[in-house]
Amino acid sequence: MPEPLRLLQVGAGGMGRAWLRTIAANPDVVLAGLVDLDLDVARAAADEHGFGDVPVAAAMGDLSVEFDAVIDVTVPVAHPKVSVEALLRGVPVLCEKPLAETVRECLQMVAASEVSGQLLMVSQSRRYFRAVNAFQRQLAELGAIGTLSCEFFKAPHFSGFRERMAEPLLVDMAIHQFDLSRKLIGSEPVSVYCDSYNPSWSWFDGNAAASAIFTYADGTRFAFTGSWCAPGLETSWNGFWRASAPGGTATWDGDNGPVAELASGEALPAAMADEPEEIAGSLAEFVDAVRTSTIPQSEVHSNVISLAMVEAAVRSADTGSAVRIADVITDAYEQALATTQDPDLLAALKAWPNPLKAVGLES
Repeated sequence: MPEPLRLLQVGAGGMGRAWLRTIAANPDVVLAGLVDLDLDVARAAADEHGFGDVPVAAAMGDLSVEFDAVIDVTVPVAHPKVSVEALLRGVPVLCEKPLAETVRECLQMVAASEVSGQLLMVSQSRRYFRAVNAFQRQLAELGAIGTLSCEFFKAPHFSGFRERMAEPLLVDMAIHQFDLSRKLIGSEPVSVYCDSYNPSWSWFDGNAAASAIFTYADGTRFAFTGSWCAPGLETSWNGFWRASAPGGTATWDGDNGPVAELASGEALPAAMADEPEEIAGSLAEFVDAVRTSTIPQSEVHSNVISLAMVEAAVRSADTGSAVRIADVITDAYEQALATTQDPDLLAALKAWPNPLKAVGLES
């Protein structure tokens, strides 16, 4: 058996505590250190989760322990700084979603991964539900998807920053569904038309509801419609999914096993495997990727496209016109060239013959 991977976790807030529980439950990893700007929060979190002997610090450089990888569970605005620092220290990183707040910053993080030669993976935890994998297997049997839809209706009262955001649903939530559509369709998005709005009874300052239609390279249409101010008959936090294909139709309610019916009317059973879910699934794939030097789901280059879907939807809602995903990435690349100060990262960006090929949007 290989030695457990020694992890340094950065971030000890609410999501940080969830990661501490996940690390404690995985025999393939050990916690080597915990970093948080608030030392008292870090110490309390470590102690509460059985890591009383693990050192804590306010910065990565303040710890003298050795570690093999970093888990970045900081707030999104801090992801570029923390993940890039870790990569340039020569260790792979598993970063919480979203990778960054802008596609421009994402591209700079891609460059850091290339310069360091280290893996940067994003934890898109909703890719790891057993039901999602069963749903994907059903879709493979039904044939090429023509239409994929997701309905998402919840009524959370968060208070705080989400209720003050200009586009809370699109920016803070929809990346989960947008990213999952890529996994299920198995192609890449080309363009989006999006309309966002705020119902009269909404307790959000910004647009808490939206509808978006993505066109994919293989011709599939993905339709997302959702609201964060929809009390009554709420959907799962994963949304309600429906896929139409030549061989039949499959649905997933977001919580239970998927249901599929062949064109003949015969039921297509769901094959649910015993596999780790959510962030436990992310961690398991990350450890395997580090050990075997394989490319995991949501590796940084590919994950740029998921955040570009969000930026494109917001831009479409602002302009009232369809927006190409490629245009978002190309614009972000020009911004990255203009704002990157680290000479090595800038050289890596300039070395790309085409940013769309660099992230896998073009072959």
